[in-house]
Amino acid sequence: EALAVLQGKKNRIILKRKALALPKRQFKSLLNGVVEQDKDASIEGAEQFAYVTDKRPTTAEEADLVFAMKVCKHLKSNAIAVAKDRQLIGMGAGQTSRVDALQQAVAKARHFDFDTTGAVLASDAFFPFKDSVELAHQAGIAAVIQPGGSRRDQESIDYCNANGLAMVMTGVRHFRH
Repeated sequence: EALAVLQGKKNRIILKRKALALPKRQFKSLLNGVVEQDKDASIEGAEQFAYVTDKRPTTAEEADLVFAMKVCKHLKSNAIAVAKDRQLIGMGAGQTSRVDALQQAVAKARHFDFDTTGAVLASDAFFPFKDSVELAHQAGIAAVIQPGGSRRDQESIDYCNANGLAMVMTGVRHFRH
């Protein structure tokens, strides 16, 4: 159907891309060296979610969580993506801490007059402390997706349970250098 619509305009050029095998490793240059890392090819969906809080995300929040994680995995670490209605409304990336990235994402959303109430948050790596979910809660975030794996995961889960936030974990870390 989309192809028919695209072909409907006069003088439009449509290119067909050949299948291409992409490399499984990435190389990033650094001062006096190189970092080699696996290419992040994973795509999580709701079927991979581990529901770790008493409150489960709604169907709409679940769709936003999947979307937010897809966006988040492409941001520079430490990365936070805030989404609502399958739209990115704020992001924080390349910060020295997850809290800084979260503050940046919320500030960006508010700067452009997006309401973070009821939005969801994706993190490319685990929360080492509960401070990030506390800040998310203060911003009105309703649900959080993260890989999990911190020794202090239970503190974040307990905070979410005490404050009515939903949290899911994927077990997959998307940390880009």
